[in-house]
Amino acid sequence: MKIYLDGKLVDRADATISVFDHGLLYGDGIFEGIRIYGGNIFRLDEHLERLEYSAKALLLKMPWSRKEIADATIETCRANNLQDGYIRLVVTRGVGDLGLSPWLCPKPSIFIIADKIALYPAEHYTKGLEIVTVATRRMNPAALPPAVKSLNYLNNILAKIEARQAGALEAIMLNDQGYVAECTGDNIFIVHKGEIITPAASQGALKGITRDAIFDIAKEIGVPIREANMTRYDVWCADEVFLTGTGAEVIPVVKLDGREIGDGKPGAVFAKVRESFRRRVLTEGTRI
Repeated sequence: MKIYLDGKLVDRADATISVFDHGLLYGDGIFEGIRIYGGNIFRLDEHLERLEYSAKALLLKMPWSRKEIADATIETCRANNLQDGYIRLVVTRGVGDLGLSPWLCPKPSIFIIADKIALYPAEHYTKGLEIVTVATRRMNPAALPPAVKSLNYLNNILAKIEARQAGALEAIMLNDQGYVAECTGDNIFIVHKGEIITPAASQGALKGITRDAIFDIAKEIGVPIREANMTRYDVWCADEVFLTGTGAEVIPVVKLDGREIGDGKPGAVFAKVRESFRRRVLTEGTRI
């Protein structure tokens, strides 16, 4: 496997960063998870735009243009003969001292990994997931805006641990007002009375690239869609529930907190969304 690291393709064993890199010491950095389908990098430009926004929010000055990062991403996929898989693009603050001060890190680092990923077992994409609500609350947007896709993921990891302890593969995280924010690694959508509803970013949800695609798909299939405050009750009583994310793609949920969603099977709206999504991933983006 070849890893892109600061301008060069290196072997996996040689892809190392300094122990003084602030991405490691303090989680001071940003990342994007990106999918490639049949040689098409899905919505690459949108991912790189979000990367730029995250960098701006953290005052992390990236010395590379969007085209340079796109070219490096394509080069990494080609070097690994990757036609279908997952791309992890990471930018760290770079090497500094043992203090917090980011201005003492003169040069950021970038690395790109292109490999395979399987977030959930294949059978759950047809049968659906059984998930739970966990006690760990989603971080308040006033503390760390969820739109920033940073290397600080302990909040989500703690919730993921709770999910595993409860015997579930995924979990809903509530915000500090008790509204549904998102899952540990996915955005959440419900279908209720013919309408698709999802939490707003202001409630703690990441502005997911796949999430954005669902808004486009909803228009295509003629189903109303909106953002709204959502409680666990709303999810329990939904007709359908599905999750989205770059790693998860689009996956149905059939049970939350021991309560069946709808008739306990993936629904008709989800089926239409999944069909449209599978078509789009082959055409919307950048060919390698």
